[in-house]
Amino acid sequence: MDDLLPREHPVRLIDETGRLSADDRYPTPATERLLDAYRALVRGRRINEQANALVRQGRLAVYPSSHGQEACQVAAALALRDDDWLFPTYRDSVSVITRGVEPEEALVLLRGDWHGGYDPQRYRVAPQATPLATQLLHAVGLAHAAKLKGERTVVMAMCGDGATSEGDFHEALNFAAVFHLPVVFFVQNNEFAISVPLSRQTAAPSLAHKAIGYGMPGQRVDGNDVAALLAVLGDAVENAREGGGPALIEAHTYRMQAHTNADDDTRYRERAEVQAWVERDPLIRMRAHLAGTGVLDEQTEARFAEEAEQTAAALRDAMNRDVRPDPEDLFRFVHAEPTPQLRAQGESLQDELAREEAAK
Repeated sequence: MDDLLPREHPVRLIDETGRLSADDRYPTPATERLLDAYRALVRGRRINEQANALVRQGRLAVYPSSHGQEACQVAAALALRDDDWLFPTYRDSVSVITRGVEPEEALVLLRGDWHGGYDPQRYRVAPQATPLATQLLHAVGLAHAAKLKGERTVVMAMCGDGATSEGDFHEALNFAAVFHLPVVFFVQNNEFAISVPLSRQTAAPSLAHKAIGYGMPGQRVDGNDVAALLAVLGDAVENAREGGGPALIEAHTYRMQAHTNADDDTRYRERAEVQAWVERDPLIRMRAHLAGTGVLDEQTEARFAEEAEQTAAALRDAMNRDVRPDPEDLFRFVHAEPTPQLRAQGESLQDELAREEAAK
């Protein structure tokens, strides 16, 4: 039973100053892997900044920023193999992009287009889910299918602390545990479900403690330490691949910005609370560590920044291109064979558009 319980304190390999501390169970990832992760962190931060700017310019309808949570975003994607699957939430755009999806494809849904933007089968990334916890059931279903087919696929099922209050969260974990499925449930505990603090979500010692009720192991990890995240998530993924069943990983992090651009976070939290997390920034921490070991010099830092800027520029150009929607798309993709009602509605719309054109 003790093997199922999480640690009293979250796993941490690199502290806020960049200092390394060894762990008896989780080895520190190789330096080159940490350098790749830092490169993805820099890119992820720039994507968050550019997306927020696009919202202010009216080019994105909404953007749930993961600013400050980039270590979780990057590690979730990097812990998987190419044939694994990622099931993200609406806040996990950086994770989706780190997995290989083009930024334009990942953000087109948030612009308000009719389609999800990317092919889930090609990238093995499920569509980003806005309803809380619904994607967890889908993740479990895919893992169940993979197990029945004898595949070695592992599914990373992401959610936030607010999703743990949903019934779908319970159903997904219970099913995964009973059928011993290869799923890693990854909870980014950023302290708030919009304006509702964690203290109003659960009375458990931690969210990771919920795992024991389902008969699966739980673990807590410093969500701003990308090294610890890679180690803990990587261990859970490989354990699941080898038949060890599901696990629940809780990352302790913080949502540095508002829930979305439609949210006023000053109504429910103090600025001093937010400021206290600035020193725990995952980029600052990893930069200090890599610079201290000598593998991150000014030239490498400049190259990463330039690559990130190129990503931002490409995203900006893509979102600034005006889209000319085809009105027939309203009816074209509802059913494989349009119903008589859809045909009638489509014909009515075409008549109305023809009259407008004739009146010009």
